[in-house]
Amino acid sequence: MLLKSTTTKWAGLIVAMVIMLLVMCASVIYGYTETNWRTAIEAFRNYNGSNEHIIIQTVRLPRTFIAAAVGASLAIAGALMQTLTKNPLASPGLFGINAGGGFAVVVAISVFSVNNLQAFNVLAFLGAAIAAIIVYAIGSLGRQGLTPMKLTLAGAAMSALFASFTQGLLVINEALLDQVLFWLAGSVQGRKLETLMSVLPYMGIGWIGSILIAKKMNILSMGDDVAKGLGLNTGLIKMTVGVLVILLAGGSVAAAGPIGFVGIVVPHIARSIIGTDHRWVIPLSGVLGAVLLICADISARYILMPQEIPVGVMTAIIGTPFFIYIARKGFNGK
Repeated sequence: MLLKSTTTKWAGLIVAMVIMLLVMCASVIYGYTETNWRTAIEAFRNYNGSNEHIIIQTVRLPRTFIAAAVGASLAIAGALMQTLTKNPLASPGLFGINAGGGFAVVVAISVFSVNNLQAFNVLAFLGAAIAAIIVYAIGSLGRQGLTPMKLTLAGAAMSALFASFTQGLLVINEALLDQVLFWLAGSVQGRKLETLMSVLPYMGIGWIGSILIAKKMNILSMGDDVAKGLGLNTGLIKMTVGVLVILLAGGSVAAAGPIGFVGIVVPHIARSIIGTDHRWVIPLSGVLGAVLLICADISARYILMPQEIPVGVMTAIIGTPFFIYIARKGFNGK
């Protein structure tokens, strides 16, 4: 832990927020079409309808806000899940959320011929939420109720099941592959502010709820027996965490498709900086998650310019080394 006192933790959180604002500004400015700080400012102060101004207002600004919101949501969801499951590799993908959302979109296109992006968002959120509810219900079966091991196994099983169904539909209908492949890889390209506004209320509830429940998450992290001994209703808290994860991760999948690794990597970085107190981990994870996804999106614009690669590919490239390190550290008990 780098920051130990309350003062330094506040300072670290403020610095992280400043960095987030800077990378958001960079996301608005940098891309295939050359613009600069002055052009960006003029696009909002004296809009003239030029190609540069249109791109800044209608393309880059929405994808910047969406990337920030999705990155923050995935990181906070990952922090909650890692505490809930006692699994250092837990992430929204563990709940089957990504796979459930992807499967819902593929079914909508292949069976019902849906081709509207707004419909994709609604269906992806519903599919993600249903998948998470099924995993939670399966993980709660048995005498001991919801346990970290059962939840992890149920999530892994449902993720594999939905992924298999999705791949099966794509194999049957090759034309479908072209329509959904970019979305399934995770992308904020081409999204509009309306996309974010449709899921922002759910994300907002998730952000606020996660901060409000942070103190109780500290107690839950001590173990169920200790938490019960301190008077905590562990069943209610676990259910609340499950709902918050559905809101955060489900909204993220609906807005940008299934994006991996953010929920795994960022909470570990936040804990290494600010400690294990969830009252600090949750807000810092949100800010760092936004920074990571925005930086990944900026990088995705330049790798194969003039073409762009999905931001989900960039997070995989960035996150894989961290994933390996966390896996080795977690399983070696070091």
